[in-house]
Amino acid sequence: MQHLPPGLDDPDYAAFAWARYRMIMRWMALATVVIVGGAVLLLDFVYGPLSWVAIAAAIGGFGGTVMLTAALMGLVFLSSGSGHDERVKDID
Repeated sequence: MQHLPPGLDDPDYAAFAWARYRMIMRWMALATVVIVGGAVLLLDFVYGPLSWVAIAAAIGGFGGTVMLTAALMGLVFLSSGSGHDERVKDID
């Protein structure tokens, strides 16, 4: 029989997996701050002084896109790393 990694049913492994997901999200939040800051500075350099609406749109657009992508990819890594992807074939 094939050995499967412990799934999220195991509380210790679930705590480890979710901690790893939160760590990925923290790093991506830091990267998002850098990306949004750079984007706002670049827009300010190219177009001149920006209104607060343009700055809010840049923060929402760039920041929202990067964080949503990070959250979804982090969940893909969580699913793959916890063995959920391999257990799909066991469903009868």
